[in-house]
Amino acid sequence: MKLKPGFLPTSLFYRVLIGIAFVFVLAFPFDFLLIPSKIILAAFTALSCIDLIILYLTGIRFQVHRKVQPVLSLGSENQINLTIANLSHISTQLEVIDELPIQLQRRNFVMKTLIKPGEKKRLEYSIRPLVRGVYEFGKIHLLLKSRFLLFSRQFSFDQKVEVAVYPSVLEMKQLELRTFSEIATTSGIRKLRRIGHTYEFDQIKDYVPGDEYRSINWKATSRRAKLMTNQYTDEKSQQVYSIIDVSRAMELPFNGLTLLDYAINTSLVISNIALRKSDKAGLMYYDARQVRMVAADRSSAQLRKLLETLYNIRPQALEPNPEMLYAMIRKKITQRSLIFLYTNFESQMALERVLPILRKINKFHLLVVVFFENEEIAKLAGSEPETLEDIYTQTVARKFVTTKLQLVQLLKQYNIQTVFTKPEDLSVNTVNKYLELKSRGMI
Repeated sequence: MKLKPGFLPTSLFYRVLIGIAFVFVLAFPFDFLLIPSKIILAAFTALSCIDLIILYLTGIRFQVHRKVQPVLSLGSENQINLTIANLSHISTQLEVIDELPIQLQRRNFVMKTLIKPGEKKRLEYSIRPLVRGVYEFGKIHLLLKSRFLLFSRQFSFDQKVEVAVYPSVLEMKQLELRTFSEIATTSGIRKLRRIGHTYEFDQIKDYVPGDEYRSINWKATSRRAKLMTNQYTDEKSQQVYSIIDVSRAMELPFNGLTLLDYAINTSLVISNIALRKSDKAGLMYYDARQVRMVAADRSSAQLRKLLETLYNIRPQALEPNPEMLYAMIRKKITQRSLIFLYTNFESQMALERVLPILRKINKFHLLVVVFFENEEIAKLAGSEPETLEDIYTQTVARKFVTTKLQLVQLLKQYNIQTVFTKPEDLSVNTVNKYLELKSRGMI
């Protein structure tokens, strides 16, 4: 850790200096002001010297440490901790300036605190990264105000560190807890009753009121002379693929993140939950030129492999190639799988172009098409018009909203599952869809 002290005059110092200069200017037409001006200047000079002596000869020392998580989460609030130790014998008012990564574009970040002699103070703040990549934190500066507030002494601590921003691990952990919690219904995750018997046999147990009559094991009942029933668990080792469209249709921004970023975060969430339920999680992403794939697996290293792949996905300003995607699916995914396809349609024509491909995929796999509600247009459609122009604008907005709903109905008409959602609700709604399909025994 390298410490670089320095000093800066405060705004009060310059204001007083300008005031003294103004008095000297007035002394030209008013001679009686000359002597008071010299006295004020001498007093100010003496006061400034005393302030500097106090500021520099009192043995002021600090220790500063920044604590940052090894990996930051995209689109989530990440906590940063600063620990400041006052090793001197005076109380002081500090301004703390942390050089934040350039991607955050926060150029006026300052925290103020009072720190007592020998005290160790912890400061916290949060950042919300909106772009994946490497973020570099710079130096930490402490500005110590002098006793008479004429000068500030600067201490600079070399705390440079680089941290990678990955798809939101925080969101993944939060939804994992909510999904497997007994009180998950209070957090937006639905607990669904299992339907049907497309499950693996687990054990034979005593019948209790509420068990399905169809599950009664009559052979075991006759042997034990009491009702016995079969217990089932979710069928394991099913394949769950997240397929992401990385074309320009996914570059629309909402709340600082693009639709692609929302899809990447949700793909990590759904893959983690599938692995926790002993299913196999896989990934594909495609554009106009190529289809990349991480084969479905449930090994301990699979989540890390998916995380690294999602981290490196970059958008392409081209139209996607669904035919190439279908050829890759037919070639590489031979087992019937659950496929979440993250894409976006803004018109019926856009959907109709890829609908034949979607129907073919749905023939061999359980396809769930995930696309997005345009929140800005929805708000505009529900607003109160005030002018004639507002009426025209609202009419067009309502037409867009109606078109989106028609797209949902068109997909349902061909028995294709859908998740039509606001971007910020994408993860919760997708997890609910996965749990619903599991409960219905469709995969």
